[in-house]
Amino acid sequence: PTVVFYSPTKTVVRSLLCGPAWRNSYSEEQYILCARFEWRTEPLDPFYASIILFVGRAWDAVTDPTVGFLVSRSPWTRFGRMMPWIALSTPLAVISYFLIWYVPPFEDGKVIWYLFFYCVFQSLQTCFHVPYSALTMFISSEQKERDSATAYRMTVEVLGTVLGTAIQGQIVGMANAPCVPGPGEILADSSNSSLGLNGTNHVISLEHTRAAYMIASGVICLIYVLCAIVLFFGVREQKGHVHSEPLSFIQGIKLVMGHGPYAKLVMAFLFTSLAFMLLEGNFALFCSYTLGFRNDFQNILLVIMLSATLTIPFWQWFLTKFGKKTAVYVGTLSVVPFMILVVCLKSNLVVTYIVSFAAGVSVAAAFLLPWSMLPDVVDDFQVQNPDAIGHEALFYSFYVFFTKFASGVSLGISTLSLDFAGYISRGCSQPPEVDITLKVLVSAAPILLIMIGLVILYKYPIDEDRRLENRKLLQHQRDEAESESDSTELSNMI
Repeated sequence: PTVVFYSPTKTVVRSLLCGPAWRNSYSEEQYILCARFEWRTEPLDPFYASIILFVGRAWDAVTDPTVGFLVSRSPWTRFGRMMPWIALSTPLAVISYFLIWYVPPFEDGKVIWYLFFYCVFQSLQTCFHVPYSALTMFISSEQKERDSATAYRMTVEVLGTVLGTAIQGQIVGMANAPCVPGPGEILADSSNSSLGLNGTNHVISLEHTRAAYMIASGVICLIYVLCAIVLFFGVREQKGHVHSEPLSFIQGIKLVMGHGPYAKLVMAFLFTSLAFMLLEGNFALFCSYTLGFRNDFQNILLVIMLSATLTIPFWQWFLTKFGKKTAVYVGTLSVVPFMILVVCLKSNLVVTYIVSFAAGVSVAAAFLLPWSMLPDVVDDFQVQNPDAIGHEALFYSFYVFFTKFASGVSLGISTLSLDFAGYISRGCSQPPEVDITLKVLVSAAPILLIMIGLVILYKYPIDEDRRLENRKLLQHQRDEAESESDSTELSNMI
């Protein structure tokens, strides 16, 4: 049975353990045990999964700034400058996303298959997300209206995440494969008389699980298309200012990353986002194995996302009342005591739900406020560089890149750390080293990253006074530009 558990392919299982010689040497109960595992195929090695994630994020390092550069130089059309990118990328992104969840009918090239379509999807998602995010700057020139639009956008984004989590969890959960016993558990189970001679209670078709993932991805693809249609026909893009002298790709990077407030905000956002992504990405495993709530983790994740959705309007009110930097500090630090509490106390479902709600409150602050602060940085840049006009998409593209980069680093760190600790994929139980690793990934590491991010944010120079001053200066620049334009038109008429 131990060889069955660690066998590399289904063919090896049949040939080595389920042939006639095996049947003559072992008991009938052990033959039934072999049949239980005969349908299993070896999943992707965690090392290859990490390679796919890191290569995909490295590819993002190229595509995000590149798409931002191309969008910033795109000509104005009757649909706007951002909308054509959104409309053209949507159908291709949906197809590539669906193929990520499709299991190809071959074994040797699976890594290449998933790597290729993962990179393709990341590229197309960038073609959607960068123009979509930059639309905030083209909906209105008023800071208050843009803050309101950002709050609505983040609320719906988190709500969409809740919907996606619910759809994926409920559809896949109905056909989820059972956990995989360890070698010791297999030996104990094989000698257990309750197993019986039919073994049917333990056999679950892998095809059902595959079909469930395909159905879930199909539903999410449909929602993706519907949302893109609503965006395309429901949002009107205002025509921005005339572009300044076109910049090369390298000049654009230097121009954006050379702006001090933007660099500080991005670095602070990178560390805090990485902290919350580590927490979110490993909380399900932490609940399943360390706390023992295997059947409740989907509900716990939904509590986090629902809490985040419901508290975004509160943080929008808080930032208008007390300022954005204060809101970031209060919102981000509020989860730290609960992170410590959940790893120090004994397993308790009520405490876990309380921690999940608190985590959702901080998630709302951590993801709303940096996006709300980004338009202020762009305004500050335009005040200091009045001749550099029309480069908003570059700022948003690097912001999108660092968001994806934090997600990729989080997944890579988690996968490699758990693999090093001896994590058993879909195991019914895990080694003690995995429990220690999960505690670090959901508590110690996020707290350290939060502290680093907030220290960097302390040097962020745009406070409420500077933001209001920039607003007045920008309005003065617009008034001057309009008066010059009127004078030019009058001269031409004369």
